[in-house]
Amino acid sequence: MMLDKRVITLDSDFINQVKKEIRPHWGELGWVTYKRTYARWLDDKNRSENWDETVKRVIEGNINLDPRLKHPTPQIVKELTNEAQQLFKLVYGLSATPSGRNLWISGTDYQKRNGDSLNNCWFIAIRPQKYGDSHISPDYLKKDQLAVSMPFSFTFDQLMKGGGVGFSVVDSNINQIPTVDQEVDLSVVIDKNSKSYSPSLEKGAIDLDEWKKGHEKDQDYVYYKLPDTREGWVLANARLIDMHFNATNPENKKKLVLDISNIRPYGAKIHGFGGTASGPMPLVEMFFDINQVLNNRAGKNLTAVDATDICNLIGKTVVAGNVRRSAELALGSSDNQDFIKMKQDKEKLYHHRWASNNSVAINSKFKDYDPIADGILHNGEPGVVNLELSRNYGRIVDGYQPGIDNEVEGTNPCGEISLSNGEPCNLFEVFPFIAEKQGWDLKEAFALAARYTKRVTFSHYDWEVSRNAINKNRRIGVSMSGIQDWLLNDLGHRVVIGFKDVEDPATGEKIKKAIYDPKGIKVVDQLYQAVVEADRKYSQELHCNPSIKHTTVKPSGTVAKLAGVSEGMHFHYSGYLIQRIRFQESDPLLPALRACGYHTEPDIYTDHTIVVDFPIKAANADSKNFASAGTVSIAEQFATQAFLQTYWSDNAVSCTVTFQDDESKQIAPLLHQYRHIIKSTSLLPYYGGSLKQAPKQPISKDIYLERKKQITGDVEAFFEAENDDIKGLELVDQSDCASGACPIK
Repeated sequence: MMLDKRVITLDSDFINQVKKEIRPHWGELGWVTYKRTYARWLDDKNRSENWDETVKRVIEGNINLDPRLKHPTPQIVKELTNEAQQLFKLVYGLSATPSGRNLWISGTDYQKRNGDSLNNCWFIAIRPQKYGDSHISPDYLKKDQLAVSMPFSFTFDQLMKGGGVGFSVVDSNINQIPTVDQEVDLSVVIDKNSKSYSPSLEKGAIDLDEWKKGHEKDQDYVYYKLPDTREGWVLANARLIDMHFNATNPENKKKLVLDISNIRPYGAKIHGFGGTASGPMPLVEMFFDINQVLNNRAGKNLTAVDATDICNLIGKTVVAGNVRRSAELALGSSDNQDFIKMKQDKEKLYHHRWASNNSVAINSKFKDYDPIADGILHNGEPGVVNLELSRNYGRIVDGYQPGIDNEVEGTNPCGEISLSNGEPCNLFEVFPFIAEKQGWDLKEAFALAARYTKRVTFSHYDWEVSRNAINKNRRIGVSMSGIQDWLLNDLGHRVVIGFKDVEDPATGEKIKKAIYDPKGIKVVDQLYQAVVEADRKYSQELHCNPSIKHTTVKPSGTVAKLAGVSEGMHFHYSGYLIQRIRFQESDPLLPALRACGYHTEPDIYTDHTIVVDFPIKAANADSKNFASAGTVSIAEQFATQAFLQTYWSDNAVSCTVTFQDDESKQIAPLLHQYRHIIKSTSLLPYYGGSLKQAPKQPISKDIYLERKKQITGDVEAFFEAENDDIKGLELVDQSDCASGACPIK
């Protein structure tokens, strides 16, 4: 756990010197994105953080996680102070950043209370599990008792803390859930004197006094008054679920009364994570919806669709809070057609099934890709996750290593980290294109990234299942972003330099095998070895297990915008484009943007929201070898992901392959061709900004130059001079992942 008193600090003389020597490499959207997303409010200064203050907070919050600082020696303090200074330079210049979650939470009081908060995403298997020694543990259960509610409670808790959750509803998990023994008669009550009471609640909640009058002699119920805490919400839902099963309903009661009188009203401030409360209404709706799912199965078994519905209903409720983002990935069996087709029910899709991206678990022997390709063509799902590859391979070039990661059961919502039950992803990304510009030795930069992520594993974790997995695996995810910018700049061309016709050894079919630039292979291999070596040395210093896996490619998104680089492994959407960002109409950044010449207009989809147009030029946009998501072939995108999975990532590579209409017939063959290489992937059609007020709209160079001429001021300078009150506001539609799957913070 982070020490309440920091041993390692960065002094002002050092920071002021760095500010003179290094200029942050802001992208065209960088400073605006930072100010709206990661700059925390400083009550003592009555303003939001500046970039150097954010970086100081983040680095100090991380460096003090080193467990040796519980009993520090002068030598350890000296070494870690030097490392903190190097990390500050690296991040301040935007040659690299921790995950968006770390930028928001690291070094805050919330981190001290909640170590889980430093991790973006988690994975849990939906099967009966024990709560064990966790911060949430229902009092009606024995410590080691299996409970159907546990994975749903884990999901609810992590989503409420702003994380994303991947969950597995494959048959081997769902089949472990016992028969639903009974229906539960649910009542939700509220005191009319409660600050949260409103007439609209009467659709679901009952006046407490009226309910008492009708149940004076009735003892056949369980009564639970929800405290106004995250844990209270989770425990109420756990009780609701477990009462449907005899093994976890020891009193054999069939009526449940949930009292929501203490839940804070809509708009009240949320301390800790920040933002404002959604009020009790979304929670009330969730209770009744989940109870209906379970009641419908009384005397039968839950299905993968039922379990996914419960997680989606939880996610829908969490989204009602205006700071949190509910990111879910449901992983089902590849032969479960009900699961694969569950989003075809449009009514339920619009009600709650939108809350997860759905994928299917496959292995290398899987052949039936045509139904998957058809689903992708029509609605962009399902994605595929090859658990067999994740369990038996690190980097593909290192060959078959049976059981190297044998407890892997799923992935985080963006698919770049293969995870065991209860395990989180733990991310840091380097922008090699920027780091080289700023004079960094890339091996040193990546080594610092490895040590940063290693320290995160020494946080205090709330759930026993997570602590067990983390202590064993110490999994880290050192990523790189802006890959297309970097390789094109260093190589002079893209890493895929051609294709050759070969025979698939397994099928005898003719396939086009990618040819990779040898220099590209060499450089990413050297950086991988630098990460592994840094982890090996640091693990020895800390007397802990070396990390089971080390490298990844996260999809990036908001973080990539800070430095203005391409997102993860993805190609730029276009060489020149209009990037549209939505702001609340009360956002104090809007006057500065308007004054500086940015085009703004009301959002046609959402009330009280303003759309701002930002003209963007991609790095290397004028290079003859530049390629964008709208021009690069589906085959090259698959080949690029395979390159990174083979030579860089021992975890996985997050990729959303975009395809044109005339490429749709290639989806199934390419999924089959790369079944022995790619661990997870998803696909979406390339829309090209055809929607009105599309987030990204390709434009010509001439239009870009014309729009840039209209921008006549410096937003940062104008904003700092006029107004710095961004307290309690948020960017409406940004995400930490290019696909929109993972949370913003």
